[in-house]
Amino acid sequence: MEITGGKVKMAVTYWTGENLTLRAIQPEDIVIFDSLDDEILRNMDSLHFPRSANNMREWVEEQLEKDEFRFIAVDSDNNIVGIIETFDCDRKNGTFGYYLAVFEPYRGKGFAKEMILMVLRFFFLELAYQKVNTTVYSFNNPSIRLHEKLGFMKEGQLRKIIFTKGAYYDGICFGMTREEFELNHG
Repeated sequence: MEITGGKVKMAVTYWTGENLTLRAIQPEDIVIFDSLDDEILRNMDSLHFPRSANNMREWVEEQLEKDEFRFIAVDSDNNIVGIIETFDCDRKNGTFGYYLAVFEPYRGKGFAKEMILMVLRFFFLELAYQKVNTTVYSFNNPSIRLHEKLGFMKEGQLRKIIFTKGAYYDGICFGMTREEFELNHG
């Protein structure tokens, strides 16, 4: 907080939004990843055989050591509403990708939009990345609609790239440049 000319000016942070805060993964967050339901894991292409507690702990510890960013999203009551991760961060070419999951009781409340915009704002305006790419599976209509509303451009469709629920599904490829982000989201 800063006081200028008798007015209080709040500090700006990339990680605190209007309705939620993004924080780093902590070792005790193993319970979050261990409790994800099949629908969330399916959307993240992470539906696998069960893991032992030791394997889960090793995985969480590995996540803490990598350069890629993994965040836990919490609301104002400190409820964990979801997760967002960036990956394939290529500083040379200025491109990155992300995936996210919003847990069932918190869907449809604008949290996914806020999580995405917080991460994009940081990557575009502070880290000087110039393009984000993300793939949404064709069975995930809410996510497809969200990316279209946010101003992502559909850049292609990869046919039958994921097998789940007994069928193959397409991947819808979306992208947004920094200029498009600034135009749509200031």
